[in-house]
Amino acid sequence: MAQSKIETNRGVFREPDNFSVKVWRYMDFTKFVSLLELRSLYFARSDLLGDPFEGAMPANNFRFYSLVYGTPPITPTGLDQLAKRRQELRARVYINCWHMNELESFAMWNSYARSNEAVAIQSTYESFRSCLPPAIQVGCVQYIDYKIDFVPEDNLLRPFLYKRKSFEHERELRALIDVEDDDETTWVGQTVGSVGRVVSIALEDLIERIYIAPTSPGWFAELVCSVVTKYGLKKPVTKSSLDDQPAFSSH
Repeated sequence: MAQSKIETNRGVFREPDNFSVKVWRYMDFTKFVSLLELRSLYFARSDLLGDPFEGAMPANNFRFYSLVYGTPPITPTGLDQLAKRRQELRARVYINCWHMNELESFAMWNSYARSNEAVAIQSTYESFRSCLPPAIQVGCVQYIDYKIDFVPEDNLLRPFLYKRKSFEHERELRALIDVEDDDETTWVGQTVGSVGRVVSIALEDLIERIYIAPTSPGWFAELVCSVVTKYGLKKPVTKSSLDDQPAFSSH
């Protein structure tokens, strides 16, 4: 069953070579408690993520449009219409982001945890994909130069799986929801105002391990363990390996 859900995504978006690769979601304690309380993943509206290139097309897609598709050159009016459609698409696509890595990432702790009172939940690509409704698309982000590269236009969501090379360190995995009125994914998740959606998920199937942020105080680790127990989530809580001390001698 798990494999069949993954099969629906093949040929559309890029998947990791290893389905067992670890994926991580770093968050502050408040978001962690919300995750446990709602038993849902939060999907943010793409145009509110703070990156103006979300869902954008490289310059070459417009420059060579007529050559690739055998149509007359795009007029200035046509370019304006395409830009407007892109902006409309950004407002209806919702994204949930993860980091792919076999090890913890110091950079991700710094970028997404904001303080040492934070946690990371660790899963695998296969577990994550299998926990989601089949209508939600999942893929690895590819990093490009928007001045010289070209993005295939065979799927409206494909541009949301490309980012600038400046973000390459994120090694990002994304789940995408398109909430177009007549689209089959409209039923996926519940709206959170106009800024996001939440999708119910089996946390026991999703989460393999919970990590405590590096340099966090002892009381915070105890609090996380207590909250995990309170919500009945039977998963190991682990201190960050970034707190390990170096061994300068064998004594």
